[in-house]
Amino acid sequence: MWDLPGGFLGEDEHPLDALRRELNEETGLDVEPTRWFGVFMVPYGDGPGARWVLNLVWEARVTGGEPAPADDVSELRWFARDELPPLDETAMAEALAAWLEQP
Repeated sequence: MWDLPGGFLGEDEHPLDALRRELNEETGLDVEPTRWFGVFMVPYGDGPGARWVLNLVWEARVTGGEPAPADDVSELRWFARDELPPLDETAMAEALAAWLEQP
């Protein structure tokens, strides 16, 4: 499935620091958040024992780095808004659907 880059906060880590760190780790890119987007609760895993995670979502712009997928990322791609994969092929479908509803 396609997914938005992200990850988990360290115990004493500020969410914006985690955003910058995780996106750099997963994509090789340096980013700067531009706009708070929202909070989304999604299951993390499959089946009845799946835990729920609280996702904090920002829009961000690339400020540097070279795009390179991390070893746990099979592919890194940019999509035009009208060429996004189907939502049922996207792990963060709820957040992406909310973003698509905006003008």
